[in-house]
Amino acid sequence: MSSATRQRVLDDIKLAMKAGDKPRLATLRLVSAAIKQREVDERVELDEPAMVAMLDKLMKQRRESVTQYTAAGRDDLVAVEEAEMAIISDYLPAGLSEAEIDKAIDDAVSSSGASSVKDMGGVMAILKPALTGRADLGDVSRRVKARLGS
Repeated sequence: MSSATRQRVLDDIKLAMKAGDKPRLATLRLVSAAIKQREVDERVELDEPAMVAMLDKLMKQRRESVTQYTAAGRDDLVAVEEAEMAIISDYLPAGLSEAEIDKAIDDAVSSSGASSVKDMGGVMAILKPALTGRADLGDVSRRVKARLGS
């Protein structure tokens, strides 16, 4: 178990069990199962960057579920997904402010020499490792496209 995040999840599962915190326990078990599933599927032990990417994917799934449940008027399910998001976000690096994201985009555009939307792939290749888990990459992608399109 090389990942500090993985060990923290396992430790927090034990604490949630002792505290009788069933919602937190269920969410942490989902995270632990996702970690194990990915390691089995890929036959690797996840390092910290891979762990952050996996947690970011879990957050994205929940954001999409919230959107769908909200559209369907299922506020009960929205509350469950948002509670899970709050727990999972504890294991992600601190999010970036709008200004920090804008600066990262500016730096990536200038360092890649991007001048049009055609160069967006190069910009995102620079941004993705730096922003995974710290910003919504879908939103970042839209912002890069808007910046290069104008």
